Amino acid sequence: MTATAARPAALDTRRAVLAIAALSLGAVGIGVSEFVTMGLLPEIADGVAVDIPTAGHLVSAYAFGVVVGAPVIAATAARLPRKGLLLGLLVAFLVGTALTVAAPGHGTLLAARFVAGLPHGAYFGVASLVAASLVAPELKGRAVSSVMLGLSVATLAGVPAATWLGQNLGWRTAFVAVVVLAVLTVVAVLALVPRTPGNPEATVRSELGALRRPQVWLTLGVAVVGFGGFFALYAYIAPLTTEVAGMDAGFVPVVLLCFGVGGVLGTVLGGKLADVALFRSLVWSMAATGVLLGAVYVAARNPVSLVVLAFCITIVTSVLVVTLQLRLMEVAVGAELLGAALNHSALNAANGVGALLGGAVIAAGWGYESTAVVGVVLAVLGLGVLAWSAALRRRELRAG
Repeated sequence: MTATAARPAALDTRRAVLAIAALSLGAVGIGVSEFVTMGLLPEIADGVAVDIPTAGHLVSAYAFGVVVGAPVIAATAARLPRKGLLLGLLVAFLVGTALTVAAPGHGTLLAARFVAGLPHGAYFGVASLVAASLVAPELKGRAVSSVMLGLSVATLAGVPAATWLGQNLGWRTAFVAVVVLAVLTVVAVLALVPRTPGNPEATVRSELGALRRPQVWLTLGVAVVGFGGFFALYAYIAPLTTEVAGMDAGFVPVVLLCFGVGGVLGTVLGGKLADVALFRSLVWSMAATGVLLGAVYVAARNPVSLVVLAFCITIVTSVLVVTLQLRLMEVAVGAELLGAALNHSALNAANGVGALLGGAVIAAGWGYESTAVVGVVLAVLGLGVLAWSAALRRRELRAG
């Protein structure tokens, strides 16, 4: 059964928009929870009496929760009604975030962040499928991108606001704000999202059977390798801004703002492009990512160039995220929930791979701008995987 086969009774445009907005609100809360930790590491480290590198393990704990939770939940819960599953995932996220607020020490805080990360990927997978089921097939890309837009809004507005709260009123207040967002999302989903059946034929075996398909693994490889190039740069954008471009530390938020605005525009654009030509849009966004990262290496010492390139890079990488989400839903036939959820496991793995490789070239003494070269190499590898995927598809079509 496909994602659109389980479409609920036809909704008018207003109802569909409100339902998708409720799903996007959940994405805002999850996005704030994921990224605000990075901005509050010094405050969290002081609060639980550890150094900053040790506090950084909290970021890894959340990411590991995403990587583990997405496939496990998607494979075991695909039969469940999707509205009920959404609510269960939101409650699990709420509990993990509340435990974050209450954690007395570093060990319990690590556990809380892991728990909060578990429902992340599955939520985006289910929300994407539900959003796609509420609209006509030719609007599916835009519906999914509207859900993903919540992550961009979190980056643009939610994370800075929560960071300000955490810096001025204590780091725990940032996560209290996330709890409030989670509660509001539960209420909104209850009120606005229609009942949507799960896949009654799904079993753990059939869901995991999608992992036997080469196209699923190739698309995941594109996500890990290709998008890792963006994270190789993004993880070190602060020193790139100050040490390479020569800007004052006060300009770092301006550069980050450009990332946020670009993310919003790219997410909207990605949905429209995916509805027109999904695979072609995936290829061009990957190629553009490589070109723009190469431009960063050449022009990063000019402050204006760095700001403009940060904006442009985030547009094309946001298109990449949306098209990867839809591509996985497409190739994981009969196991769309698992495919949609695995995208977020792959993107979190990309975060780790990119940051690790970026740190390695910096440690080797090649300079902060060398992270852009890492990004170019990874983008080229991503294009190679896409070429492999296209060739395999052609062989499959010839074979009938």
